[in-house]
Amino acid sequence: MSNEASASSQNVKILHDQVIRPTANYHPAIWGDQFLHYTISEQELEYKQKRVEELKELVKKEIFIESTHDGTLTQLKLIDDIQRLGLSYHFECEIEQEIEHVYRCSIDQNNKEEDLYDASIRFRLLRQHGYKVSSNIFEKFKNEDGTFESLVTDIPGMLSLYEASYLSFVGENILDEALAFTTKQLELLVANKKTHPLSDEISLALKRPIRKTLERLDTRHYISIFENNEASHRNKVLLELAKLDFNLLQSMHRTELSKIVRWWKELDIAHKLPFARDRIVELYFWILGVYYEPQYSLARNIAIKTIALTSIADDIYDAHGTFDELKLLTEAIDRWDIKFMDNQLIIPEYLQTFYKLLLNCYEEFNKALEKEESFKVHCGKEEFKRLLRAYFHEAQWLNQGYIPSFDEHVKVSLIFSGYSMVFANCLIGMKDIVTNEVIEWLSKDPKIIKASSIICRFMNDIVSHKFEQERGHSPSTVECYMKQYGVSEQEAYDELNNQVDNAWKEINEEFIRPTDVPLPILVRALNLSRVIDLLYKDGDGYTHVGKVTKDSVAALLIDPIPL
Repeated sequence: MSNEASASSQNVKILHDQVIRPTANYHPAIWGDQFLHYTISEQELEYKQKRVEELKELVKKEIFIESTHDGTLTQLKLIDDIQRLGLSYHFECEIEQEIEHVYRCSIDQNNKEEDLYDASIRFRLLRQHGYKVSSNIFEKFKNEDGTFESLVTDIPGMLSLYEASYLSFVGENILDEALAFTTKQLELLVANKKTHPLSDEISLALKRPIRKTLERLDTRHYISIFENNEASHRNKVLLELAKLDFNLLQSMHRTELSKIVRWWKELDIAHKLPFARDRIVELYFWILGVYYEPQYSLARNIAIKTIALTSIADDIYDAHGTFDELKLLTEAIDRWDIKFMDNQLIIPEYLQTFYKLLLNCYEEFNKALEKEESFKVHCGKEEFKRLLRAYFHEAQWLNQGYIPSFDEHVKVSLIFSGYSMVFANCLIGMKDIVTNEVIEWLSKDPKIIKASSIICRFMNDIVSHKFEQERGHSPSTVECYMKQYGVSEQEAYDELNNQVDNAWKEINEEFIRPTDVPLPILVRALNLSRVIDLLYKDGDGYTHVGKVTKDSVAALLIDPIPL
């Protein structure tokens, strides 16, 4: 989505009083009408839902109720399996109780006999759940020379340490060392094509560790891994529940997507706004990465429409509008009054179409909520205004031929990354958990949102700035960093990637209890960052839809898991 920002009067030619606009030549939608209609029989739906409830009760009895806490590691491994199988939303209270028990045990015991695998999984799960645990526990696994070389034969331990290393904080050198060591060793194992029971899991982890993986994609892959290991034979109930639950949620998501696709088609965006990227399926996938749980259906409906509007606005400022048109649109959004456009002398039809659609959608959001929840819609609306002001700020830079310093650019570009706006609008439909206190916290530009915006902005610029510059785009953070510090393009890449790595660590820090807002709120920022890591790691997978995006959409929204 974040292909931000500005076309100007300098790159728009006038020929016989006709505006010749720049074009980005975005490819059309690739999915055809395959998502337009989807139905599932009530009988099939009722059967699946009933069976899921039956299996949930069995899991509670077998795993939680009869648990004696004697085997802490066994319980941790089961919790890890439940989470990676995509079932944690069914057992939130039970998991919280078990994790708290493990944390108390960690305080009371020194765990001297704990091996690398055990220590790493305990460390990772405790930090995932916001408990403060020291990374110094890994000092005992170093050699006398201060390296981890003695661990090379412990493949399960190295994989577990690799995953744990992605929960690091800024300045935790031991975890940086652990990550560098385990990455090198695991890559060598894969490169040498050595057969190992964990080979598939290692290859998957090297592509994307658990901390950076979209939960549903990890679930899709982990079900296959779980099915082929000993744990599945020990707990076939868990495997059946995971498969059935995945397919049931997929059916629900397909139903939601078909409604969104029909909404998009009825708006006739492809013809009324042909310059805009037609990516409604990809955008639904984006929001599905933020929250997949059934209770967030309304939130997804609001968020997908918001992010679709953002994508259109992005393309208006980036690839279509003249500077005067962008000035008019920015003022109109600030006014937020449908009558404003009526008072203008010359208004391009495409601006009227977008403006009316925007105001109508937010009115729809208000109607979908209780009256006392209107403050959430107001927050989302104000963030949208702030985003478009930032878009216009960049338009002014391009119009003036001005190249800002890196520091100056970042102050604005973190806003027009769009992630603060998207985050605010993702909260609108989340019901009671989003309070006035949460909105007040968001108004202070919290650290976790800034970190998520850095990941979004810098990863996008690294993979797309050459394409942008070829068509006369304003300077990105890459060019601005090169200019301010007098470095090469590769050196700029390296520094921006370092800042992305630090942003991930800052996100980890924000999860440690006590938190400013409930953990489910923070998870949305984490998940937004995960989507960026998937779509922008090796290219712009949103603008130029390639194999990674296609395969991911197919995994979550097309192909069910064989039962």
